[in-house]
Amino acid sequence: MKKLLALTTALTAVAFTAQADVTVMSWGGAYGEAQTNAHLIPFTAKTGIKTVMVDSDNPATPIKAMVEANNVTIDVASLEYADAIRLCDEGLLEPIDPAILPAGADGTPATDDFLPGAITDCAVSTDIWSNIFAYDSSKLTGTVPTTAADFFDLEKFPGKRGMRKGAKAVLEFALMADGVAPADVYATLDTPEGLDRAFAKLDTIKSDVVWWEAGAQPPQLLADGEVVMTTAYNGRIFNAAIGEGKPFTIVWDGQLYENEMYAIPKGAPNKDQALEFIAYATSTEGLQAQAQQISYGPARKSANATEIIFKDGKTVMGPNLPTAPENLANALETSSDFWVDNDSELNERFNAWLTAN
Repeated sequence: MKKLLALTTALTAVAFTAQADVTVMSWGGAYGEAQTNAHLIPFTAKTGIKTVMVDSDNPATPIKAMVEANNVTIDVASLEYADAIRLCDEGLLEPIDPAILPAGADGTPATDDFLPGAITDCAVSTDIWSNIFAYDSSKLTGTVPTTAADFFDLEKFPGKRGMRKGAKAVLEFALMADGVAPADVYATLDTPEGLDRAFAKLDTIKSDVVWWEAGAQPPQLLADGEVVMTTAYNGRIFNAAIGEGKPFTIVWDGQLYENEMYAIPKGAPNKDQALEFIAYATSTEGLQAQAQQISYGPARKSANATEIIFKDGKTVMGPNLPTAPENLANALETSSDFWVDNDSELNERFNAWLTAN
């Protein structure tokens, strides 16, 4: 039923865009807007190929439904790294030959220019983003949270918490808040005792959590005062703070970062144009343009993130990116291998835990 609903929603969304030559499905909100401004609009201006953006809470779900139903209406999807690997392994994505990717602006071949892991068999990285937590500095004064442990401390910081509804990034964050070093998180989570420990930590705040599913929700939860602090995608909080003037502060301690990927669903109606779009969007210029729109790090060395300025013309992006050295002090790179192997099982347990008294 869920697959049917996802497929119906996606088909309805693109029914009005039948004339588009490249249809891109992404996450909506500030992120979708950033990709539209940095990739879709200039790509159309350069090539004459029409493009359209379609939003989804998580593109992996409708893409899987479309391919399995043999009714694909999307040409490019923005996917989390583990989903891109999993869907590729399941034969649901088109392979992408790295030879189509342009060299860096400095002439470096693409395979050497991209950061390690940023090119896979079926996907190419658009940026490096992270799960962080944030608070409203106009509501929290004096003592403020600075560590992952503070997020779980209801005595020191009473009030509701916002968290993404799902196992991924939530279980890792819980373990880091409980004192597990980033280097040991996945080894710990891969044991029954470690998994129990993560859920036990979540138990300590379960009754005070407001669960969110779409990336646009955390900034709104903070702005409405529904939560004291919330996990969020770092770019959504940055855009709310810098782009909209909200008094939000990011806490980088315990962040989980990973690559976001452009991929092509198997059977995409405009595969050749989709490949051309991905080559353009993941060029040095394409990645720099996106980093001017939202605080996600470029996946190419030639993009030189330290020199990128936000679209406001004054904010230097380097210190606001997940990959800034000072933001990596207690950070964890999400393990795609772990989540490809364990996603279904851990989400089943998470959902069971969520509904249990």
